Parts: sequence; C-alpha cells; structure tokens
Amino acid sequence: MYVYHRKFILIMRRIALFLLVFMICTAAFSQTAKYSNDFLSIGVGAKWMGMGSIGTASSKDVGAAYWNPAGLLGLENKYQVEALHASYFAGMASYNHIALGYKPDTTSAMALSIIRFGVDDIPNTTDLIDSDGNINYDRLKTFSVADYAFLFSYAKKTPIPNLWVGGNVKVIYRNIGKFASAWGFGLDAAAQYKMNHWLFGATLRDVTSTFNFWSFSSDELEITVNDSTYNFAPDKNLEITLPRLILGVARSFKLSENINLATEVDFDFTFDGKRNTLVSGKPISIDPHFGFEVGYKNLLFIRAGANNFQRSSSFSGSNELTLQPSLGVGIKFRSITLDYAMTNAGNQGYSKYSNIFSLRWGFDAFKR
Repeated sequence: MYVYHRKFILIMRRIALFLLVFMICTAAFSQTAKYSNDFLSIGVGAKWMGMGSIGTASSKDVGAAYWNPAGLLGLENKYQVEALHASYFAGMASYNHIALGYKPDTTSAMALSIIRFGVDDIPNTTDLIDSDGNINYDRLKTFSVADYAFLFSYAKKTPIPNLWVGGNVKVIYRNIGKFASAWGFGLDAAAQYKMNHWLFGATLRDVTSTFNFWSFSSDELEITVNDSTYNFAPDKNLEITLPRLILGVARSFKLSENINLATEVDFDFTFDGKRNTLVSGKPISIDPHFGFEVGYKNLLFIRAGANNFQRSSSFSGSNELTLQPSLGVGIKFRSITLDYAMTNAGNQGYSKYSNIFSLRWGFDAFKR
C-alpha cells in the first residue's frame, strides 16, 4: 500500500503540473478567438455521436483516441480499424475519419487517427475576367477548403488498480486552396478510472494550447481597391486554441439476461469567456451532453442522446431552450461493427439532419 501511495502522489503531482500549465496558458491567451480548430469538436464514431457525442468515460474502442486516449486500453483485439463518413449541409461539406489502434500487451496501447473536414469544388472567380474585361468561363477554376488533424495516441496502465492514463500529440493542417495554409501543434492529456459499476473519465484537450501558424500567398491574395471594396491579406499569422476540460461519468445496468443498458453524462468546461451554453459565465462555461445505449445479446444496439444545449430568442422576445438530438443503431457480427447515427445539425435551413456511418473491425494479426 505504501508503494501505491507514493506512486499515486507522483501521478497527482504530474496532473498538478498539467493544470498549472493549463492555467498559465489560459491567463496568457484569454483574448484569443473561441472557435479555433472547431472542426475537432464534431466527434468520431457513429456509436458515440448517436449518443449525444459522449465517450469520455466509457469509450473503449479505437475511437477513444479522440474521446479519451486512456480508453485505448479497452481494445478487445490486438488491432482495430475504424472508418467514418458523414455529409453536412446537403452534401456541400464532407467529414471523414480513419483510425488504427494497436494493443501490444495488456498494459499499453496506441493509435493513429486522421480527421478531415472539407468543402470541395468551390468556384474561384478571381481570374474569370480576362485582361480585355470579358467574362471567360474557361478561366474558371475550383479549390478546396479543408482541415486535417493527425492524432498520435498512447495509453498506459498505472500501478493504481483500475486507473488508466493517456495522451495525444496533435498535428493540424488547414488549407484554403492556393490562398493560405496553416500548421498547428498541440497536446491532450486524459485518464479513466473504474469503481465497481461506475466509470469516470477526464480529458484535458489542448493542455498547453494549440498553436496554428498561418502562411498567406501574396500572389494570390492581391490587394484590390475600388469604390466599395478593400481586400487586404490578414496581418496576423498566429491562431491559438485554448484548453478545454471534459469530465464524464458512466454506468451500465443489466436489465435482463440478454438486455444491457449503458448511460453516460459528459460536461465540457471552456475557459475562454461567456458562451451560449446551458451554464454560461465568465470565464467558465459548461456544456452538458448525455446519451444511452440499449444492447441485445451484444449484437444489436439502439442509441439516443442530446447535446448542444443553447438559449435562443424567439420572435415574441422570450428565451427558448434548444438542443441537438441524436439517434443511432448498431449491428455487431463477430469482430465487425456497423454503426449509424442521425443528428440534428441545426434548427434552421433545409438540411437539418446529418447521416453518419462508421465501420469498425478488430483482429489479432495481419495475414501474410
């Protein structure tokens, strides 16, 4: 017990160091933009997105590299692959995710994940008019605006029973055609703990803040001045993503011999000023989200959840509480799982719902 106590103190000291760095970064960069790299808030895995975008406490598949990298230790196979595809805004934007998890032994696990969110085939009309002032559609070209994230994840068991820790090294690449691009770097820290039937999770994203360094093409971004428009290239090339803390608690129930119920509630804490969330304040805002899953014989799953609680003003002047509901189903056959989720992307517009598909496969060896 004395050895466990000493190791527990050592782990707590490391956590305190992370929190100290986190508070210093928060204080130093409190004037930065709130929604930098916000494409990383969408989520991965139709299973977890169909449950209200939860997974901090209970994720145990390769998607845990995103939700809580410590959960990679729950991989059932030595290798696990997952792929996801979703379309947003009537197909104008596409969201894709692919990940490979590797568990060499019972004490460690790792994963590589790639996320892309992009809008393709955007018309570039800057060269549409030739030197004679004529419109020439042969000069019309297209470009893409895309955000990429590369996550290198690692998880490790601690000497404390039922306590897992993990982290991510993130590399961000953002591209706006030939006009601008950015590289970013950041770190995540996470932990999961099991106590009886309860699961607890904590993920500190962008623990040291994530920094994006932009570069702009001066040839493509020409300054054009006329009677009403002034187009200038941005004069700042540094974009900062502030830390975010996500806490989760989950529990599973055995309703009958063949039916299980799994539930989870997560709380997102942001420290960049007042946001339009259920609990809004300065400098801390809290965004809760929850979901549940009913499983039958570990073969068929039905899911539901809600997130993105916001208060909006109606035409009558009263405040209304809105939320983003989600539904999902899953089918598991041996080591292959097919998941589907439908989420409400917004209450406005003609494309309210988004369809999300993901496929996960676990295996123990690569065949020659």
